Amino acid sequence: MDAAASLLERKIDKVGVALLHKGIVDRETISKAIATKEKEAGRKHRSLAEILVEDYALDHHVVFSEVARIYAFKTLKIDEAMTERRLSIIKQMIDTLSQEQKVMLFKARTLPLQFDTRTPDKLVLVSAVPIHREIPRIASYFRALKYEVYYAELKALQPHLDNLLRGDNIFLESIKEMEAELQESDMDSGIDEAELDQEINKSMLVNLFEGSLVEAVRTGVSDIHIFPTTKMVTEFHFRVDGKLALWNKVEGTRPEAVLAVVKDRSINIDRFERDAAQDGFIQRTIDNFIIRFRVSVLPIAGSEYAQKFESIVIRVLDSRKVIKDISKIGFQPKAFEWFQASISKPQGMIILTGPTGSGKSTTLVAALYSVITPMVNALTVEDPVEYVIDGARQIKISHKVDFEQAIRAILRHDPDIVMVGEMRDKLTADIAIKLANTGHLTFSTLHTNDAPSAVTRLFKMGIEPFLIAYAINLVVAQRLVRRLCPKCKRPSKDLDEAELLNVGFTPEEIENTTFYEPVGCPSCVKGYKGRAAIHESLFFSREIRKAVFDSGDDIDEDKIRSIAISQGMLTLRASARERVKEGVTSVAEVISATMSDE
Repeated sequence: MDAAASLLERKIDKVGVALLHKGIVDRETISKAIATKEKEAGRKHRSLAEILVEDYALDHHVVFSEVARIYAFKTLKIDEAMTERRLSIIKQMIDTLSQEQKVMLFKARTLPLQFDTRTPDKLVLVSAVPIHREIPRIASYFRALKYEVYYAELKALQPHLDNLLRGDNIFLESIKEMEAELQESDMDSGIDEAELDQEINKSMLVNLFEGSLVEAVRTGVSDIHIFPTTKMVTEFHFRVDGKLALWNKVEGTRPEAVLAVVKDRSINIDRFERDAAQDGFIQRTIDNFIIRFRVSVLPIAGSEYAQKFESIVIRVLDSRKVIKDISKIGFQPKAFEWFQASISKPQGMIILTGPTGSGKSTTLVAALYSVITPMVNALTVEDPVEYVIDGARQIKISHKVDFEQAIRAILRHDPDIVMVGEMRDKLTADIAIKLANTGHLTFSTLHTNDAPSAVTRLFKMGIEPFLIAYAINLVVAQRLVRRLCPKCKRPSKDLDEAELLNVGFTPEEIENTTFYEPVGCPSCVKGYKGRAAIHESLFFSREIRKAVFDSGDDIDEDKIRSIAISQGMLTLRASARERVKEGVTSVAEVISATMSDE
């Protein structure tokens, strides 16, 4: 052994030696980890094992199972130990703690398990980091005179940590505590004040941003909005069930610094470009699952001419929420019958319409999963690709293959089923219509207010009425309404009959329907939790095709709508009224989400 290697082994602990000898870590990495530990001396007190996992991406279980072996910690199998009764006892113990103490348990990845039956003053703890420096303090929270620590794999323990400890602002609490620790430890270090501010701001912003991604995934957020409001204030807003709400406000830091952190951690985003729109993505493993985030950056006007403000919106793409069964989309019976009939045909087009965030992509993906088999070639052209669809070949858009080129290339790629993300112009619509008329089942989207408007929109793009009439199988306009929380909703006390009549309810329906209103509880957001779809399905029957074909120089939307309603089509508002009658949503939500049928 050379002198350098000998010196290295004298500096590392038993865990480091074992990891090194087993080839789990190389000498270069462990040397860097030792340097980090020496630099942190007197501040964070992290063990070498913690540094290797947190800073150098070593597998948590590989490292800490070695820790447990060396220090003789007993290993607990979480799946067997966490019975309902045990979890109830743990919850009762944790409920006695303050929010700060819960944050400490969360950071230490530690839970109280029970007091030893043979030694009543001895507390048994379970931890994924059994050598965490705060464990003695955690034992004192429960007034234990003695304690014993069991080791558990983080992957198995984490869901229980989340369920039992994670409050709404756990990341914010953790960040505040970390900031206090940094300020306290650096005050005596003699660092230049400007340097200190820069270091603290950078560290805290990274933690805040990463925390926002994790919190967004765990609380079902669809979009994260990050934007400056003044020259020293930046706000983070979360969109939950279609509504934006403030999550956190960063004060005392230039917005450029906050936005730079986001841009630095995004792929395909140039941190130094502040005058152009940019699109990129982020990928993270959260709770042992890979989550993708789509990032959009736009320059915006600010109150200070010298500052270049930007707005960032991050779409959370959690593939665990992808619906693969079309029956779970929530079509009402007649609409579902038409949808099934339309996608069962070997050719023709199915169009989904609605504004951004109305669930069009979710419905299209479910429809594709209903028709894709190994016997067909399914191609999609999307910009950007949001969800990976098993069994489909999803064309990748780049600077070498743009949307227009991809659309043209599809015609030469022997497709059976095609999904065009959006008919954005005459070229896209022309090719999509051509595909539908030449033996291909084609799916696409449009941005229109209702189903009949899609016909007008295609006509105004320059598509001939006879092509529209015989290419389209079905047009579905979709919206999302918020679901009433099933735990706290209650029958409405003061019904306004005039308002109900105005919404479209008949006197008989008012008499026979129980109308519910939102209340609000810890399980929901102001009385609502989740969303339900409403649909306006325009099925191209023989009569509808004839009405479109005979349009001449002008599309008569009212005539098309009248024929469709006579054949069983529910307008968006009528569909929403059905959701009220089912007890799913409120009258206020119907008014908010739909326009009058008149």
